[in-house]
Amino acid sequence: MTPAFQWIASGVERPELDYQQLEQWIARVAQSHNRTAYRLNYIFCDDEEILKVNREFLRHDYYTDIITFDNCLGSMLRGDLFISLDTVRTNAEGLGVDYDRELKRVIIHGVLHLCGINDKGPGEREVMEAHENDALAMLDSL
Repeated sequence: MTPAFQWIASGVERPELDYQQLEQWIARVAQSHNRTAYRLNYIFCDDEEILKVNREFLRHDYYTDIITFDNCLGSMLRGDLFISLDTVRTNAEGLGVDYDRELKRVIIHGVLHLCGINDKGPGEREVMEAHENDALAMLDSL
């Protein structure tokens, strides 16, 4: 079963990234969590679109960097991942980190959610950050 990835730009320029490398990385991260990357649709958008998605589907009235819609089947990762490039840029600037690095962190953050890692409860944010850092280290070794 071959993984299928879609990298869609909705109202924004598609980021210049090595998508083949990203797909290999995502598949490896999924494997490290006993999952298979199967059908992942990344939709790059701006703040206004992610706010619209957040309001319509989650009833939240705020901007965010990523919204992950989970459509997994058992251990097969399937989902739609909306990423606001505006918020990623704002966060990167606020944290003093490289934009591309922050974008990759957000890309894998959604995958980690699909693997069952949460970040809203007590202590969960630190667990998520540790998994993000491990995944980014995995990317650096590709």
